[in-house]
Amino acid sequence: MKRIFPAIILLIVVLSGFATKESLRTVPNESFSTGEVLKYKVHYGPINAAEAVIDISPNLHRINDRLTYKATVYGKTTSSFDLFIKIRDTWQSYIDTAAILPHRSFRNIEEGSYRKRETVDFNHYTNTAQVEMKKKNKDKKNSTHKIPQGAQDIVSGFYYLRTLDYNRFKPGDKFTIKGFFDEEAFDMVVTYQGRETISTKAGSFRAIKLVPKMPQNKLFDGEDAITVYLSDDKNKIPVLISAEMFVGAVKVDLYEHKNLKHKPALVAQK
Repeated sequence: MKRIFPAIILLIVVLSGFATKESLRTVPNESFSTGEVLKYKVHYGPINAAEAVIDISPNLHRINDRLTYKATVYGKTTSSFDLFIKIRDTWQSYIDTAAILPHRSFRNIEEGSYRKRETVDFNHYTNTAQVEMKKKNKDKKNSTHKIPQGAQDIVSGFYYLRTLDYNRFKPGDKFTIKGFFDEEAFDMVVTYQGRETISTKAGSFRAIKLVPKMPQNKLFDGEDAITVYLSDDKNKIPVLISAEMFVGAVKVDLYEHKNLKHKPALVAQK
């Protein structure tokens, strides 16, 4: 018995280690998959100021021994708007296919003369994030941060919104998404405001209307400055994003989509 007892203790420790490693949540997802491409025009008032592309790589990637979607957001100003400020931004997230959580995120920011490169490695077992950051003419900076359980980055947060069942909400209902961005943890409180029919360059959609509460900042005019519209179908793609900024109104308008998981439910024009 004395010889068996240590072996039993060792077995319990090993099994508990496996249980901890496999403790990530599972989020049902019927809305998106590999190969999806969404293209947007960004309007600043009446001006076509920029374009953005959001895509998911055709292939899955393995990060932290988990399968992930590689989702990338590219944004660039038009050649005419480059005269005011030239923007070439890339945001990327490796999103767990089962948990819909980021394992790694990347940002390459080029806005005018400003430059910033950042990589964040998420550990959702220890609820920590390792940040590696490099700004123009500055030394590389490494730091470790505590993050809340289930923390999203900005890109993965949009994909997580697409997995929710909005039929269980009533207009005015609120829910909270835990996040980590710019070396800070935050709570994003989102208000569901019902359904509307939205016209975009890609057609008219019946849409789910969401308003995320914005913290006080120098960009957006008020805490309800941003409105996000998701298509009210199985895809739940972002079809329109509007933002009231101190410098004017900005609208991000879908004009093309490819490789959606389901056929989009367009509203017939009268």
